Amino acid sequence: MAAFAPAAGSGHWFSALALGVTLLKCLLIPTYRSTDFEVHRNWLAITHSLPISQWYYEATSEWTLDYPPFFAWFEYALSHVAKYFDQEMLTIHNLNYCSSRTLLFQRFSVIVTDALFIYAVHECCKCIDGKKTSKELTEKPKFVLSVLLLWNFGLLIVDHIHFQYNGFLSGLMLLSIARLFQKRHMEGAFLFAVLLHFKHIYLYVAPAYGIYLLRSYCFTASKPDGTVRWGSFSFVRVISLGLIVFLVSALSLGPFIALNQLPQVFSRLFPFKRGLCHAYWAPNFWALYNALDKALAVIGLELKLLDPNQIPRASMTSGLVQQFQHTVLPSVSPLATLICTLIAILPSIFCLWFKPQGPRGFVRCLVLCALSSFMFGWHVHEKAILLAILPMSLLSVEKAGDATIFLILATTGHYSLFPLLFTAPELPIKILLMLLFTIYSISSLKTLFRKEKPLLNWVETVYLLSLGPLEVCCEVVFPLTSWERKYPFVPLLLTSVYCAVGITYAWTRLYVSVLTGCLVGKTKKQ
Repeated sequence: MAAFAPAAGSGHWFSALALGVTLLKCLLIPTYRSTDFEVHRNWLAITHSLPISQWYYEATSEWTLDYPPFFAWFEYALSHVAKYFDQEMLTIHNLNYCSSRTLLFQRFSVIVTDALFIYAVHECCKCIDGKKTSKELTEKPKFVLSVLLLWNFGLLIVDHIHFQYNGFLSGLMLLSIARLFQKRHMEGAFLFAVLLHFKHIYLYVAPAYGIYLLRSYCFTASKPDGTVRWGSFSFVRVISLGLIVFLVSALSLGPFIALNQLPQVFSRLFPFKRGLCHAYWAPNFWALYNALDKALAVIGLELKLLDPNQIPRASMTSGLVQQFQHTVLPSVSPLATLICTLIAILPSIFCLWFKPQGPRGFVRCLVLCALSSFMFGWHVHEKAILLAILPMSLLSVEKAGDATIFLILATTGHYSLFPLLFTAPELPIKILLMLLFTIYSISSLKTLFRKEKPLLNWVETVYLLSLGPLEVCCEVVFPLTSWERKYPFVPLLLTSVYCAVGITYAWTRLYVSVLTGCLVGKTKKQ
């Protein structure tokens, strides 16, 4: 672990943080596990028991393989270790199989692969501006960033209770960002290309990578006013980047192209028949849209403006993942969400092109791309908010305005993950971990920027504090009312809509900051 100690000194504090969170992860092994545990067990069985030609056709379980090929090979590699723990977990027909050895293997596979995330955090710490130095270790930006990333509440509950491999994948993303900070552009591009073929959700941030590499790497020089010098375009560099993308894609998709199975692979990766929203609405624009449609439908029925017989039977709050029709507002198609997402992303892309602002400008654009896709994407999972929270952590320790946005985004986004853990034993665990992370985030960032104005104004403070009464209402008060049987979806609806307001606010505020900086830069040039 000594290899993880940052070059800047301070002894082995980074190792201690990494070891501490690893021990906590071990303590979480016996906790609740979601259906994702069975999903990954089934993928172990598929990749171990069947030839590659059947991986994306196998459908014995409802949890079919729907991640890109590199993740399938990752499961294949894990399966060859899993056979030494319990061979039965690798049998396809052993649905919902979970022996004690299977549990230990799958839990520890997440913990061990998190080593990549720890290394990535270590590399990101090297990229932090050291201007805000302090004699106190706990007040150093690198220390604060290490805690915000290594002890991230969202990763802890999603990976080590709910069960997924987001830490490993986020490690690839953070490492690619660190390489761009270090001007090792080819490595950064390679890591991101590999990441895309592990999990295609990272397409959300691909525009930021593409534009930044084109503007800041393929164009080797800028004019004195900051605009691009067209004559500096390097064909060698753009061909090199294209070659990296081609070779990684060929290695991933080549076998399935040879088998003439590419359409089948893509049909698994992009299942548009699943519907606009997940069973639990992700706290985004469509949650607000759905809630408004519900409210208008109720009002319409009360005022007898709507015919009850003509209202669609499929309910957005039934907990089913399906296509449906809105009652009052226009129904939304996949194409409509794609257009909305592209429109939301474009301003940040233009700013990155016309005023790159180096790697930090790239990270801001990346966060905006992640948030815009989260806000307007089709069938977005609530866990996707981590794609924005983690890179936003890098910005939060360098600038007070970004720290404010991070606090609102992280607190609201993390609370929106609470419904993932709905069992009683996990209630005190998630509340305690959330409180510890949130209190540390607020106190450490306030200390870091104590010479500047307060990070949160009174409205923002009241909004965040109101998450407490909302939790009491959803977990304690509502179950005691007669409404629980008739309207079981209300707690989820309240959580989703309330958190959607905070995330929308954070997205808007970050966009205003980026656009203002871009316009101010242009004004100065003139």
